[in-house]
Amino acid sequence: MISGKAGRGTALGAVLLSLLTVPVHSATAAPASPEPSAAGSRAAATAAPDLEALRTALKAALANGAPGAMARIDDNGTAHKVAEGVADRATGRAISASDRFRVGSVSKTFTAVVLLQLVDEGKLNLDAPVNSYLPGLIDQRITVRHLLSHRSGLYDYTNDMFARTVPGFEAVRNRVFSYRELLDLSLAKPLTVTPGTSYAYSNTNFVVAGMLIEKITGRGVATEYRERIIDPLDLDDTSYVHPSTAISGRHTKGYLTPDEAGAPLVDSSYQTASWAQSAGAVISSTRDLNTFLSALMGGRLTSAAQLAQMQQWTPVNSTQGYGLGLRRRDLSCGVSVYGHTGTVQGYYTFAFAAKGGGRAVTSVANTSNNGTVLNVLPRTLEATFCGAAGSGTRTAAPAAAPAERFEDIAPSIPRD
Repeated sequence: MISGKAGRGTALGAVLLSLLTVPVHSATAAPASPEPSAAGSRAAATAAPDLEALRTALKAALANGAPGAMARIDDNGTAHKVAEGVADRATGRAISASDRFRVGSVSKTFTAVVLLQLVDEGKLNLDAPVNSYLPGLIDQRITVRHLLSHRSGLYDYTNDMFARTVPGFEAVRNRVFSYRELLDLSLAKPLTVTPGTSYAYSNTNFVVAGMLIEKITGRGVATEYRERIIDPLDLDDTSYVHPSTAISGRHTKGYLTPDEAGAPLVDSSYQTASWAQSAGAVISSTRDLNTFLSALMGGRLTSAAQLAQMQQWTPVNSTQGYGLGLRRRDLSCGVSVYGHTGTVQGYYTFAFAAKGGGRAVTSVANTSNNGTVLNVLPRTLEATFCGAAGSGTRTAAPAAAPAERFEDIAPSIPRD
């Protein structure tokens, strides 16, 4: 566990609970989703990253419409950085793996960590109804665990907001929403599944998670991110500036692909990201996301009990599971990796770490609404964690992995 700067009793409380508490398997816990064998995972962990395959994947993103793509691998103290293309189409500046960018739904893992620290501190119960903390807010059956595992059934308002990609974005680029306004957009529609029964990805879940953080702590999400995660881990490139539109320091611009074939890319770099907030408004860098996920998977951000709760998997498809604000992806070489994907207008991010956090990779393409580019980024995971064993993925995604057809925003709208 981190200490010192992790304020408000987080470190001490989590240590005590990690010693005294075992994971609770309640009736509302996520259904199990098996992982590859431990032997397979150990074998994959010894393979060196395939940097040639990594570069080939990034070049494929450019060939299919991304102005730039970058990745950074942190492997037990050794960093590998690869970048192709441009960060700014107007100036031609080359993209760099040191650039900052909008991480999209990787923000959900930050939000989940804060809530699990609150569980460690005895201030939150994963299996309590959300209405225990926010009376009358939503369906009484929905628990905190249901939110974090995308099993609440709350409708994702972004499906309507971004049904038309560029017009939808321009309509909200400079708007400032309250959490309540976003939730009301969701509550205007019926539940999509019975709470607790099955996975149905929805940004609304993490809007409510942000409301929980602010109600329980009495402070803003930005403050909780900073004091519990950003400062303790020295994430100097990471910020939550909502509702400012700024991205401080050297950063790569994001370019949104219009729905109309052949239409020019739209510079979508600067926005309030108020439509996302605790579901997707963090800004970071490849280095900082690797540091964050390595710390998380290394047991430095929560107690062992809560890290185990994060890894109670709900099946997503044949090669993926979703825990509590954490994705699991099973690679072709038999290793599983843990982290999150992210989409925000103009940026795709894949940020994942191995069990224990010794190796992590963050890869980014500075476009979105482009299904072909979306399907390129899983190849960076194969190159990083499978090494030469994943070399067959240089020209295609692993045969066993379903195609990526849905982004983390407007997740019911397929991307071709």
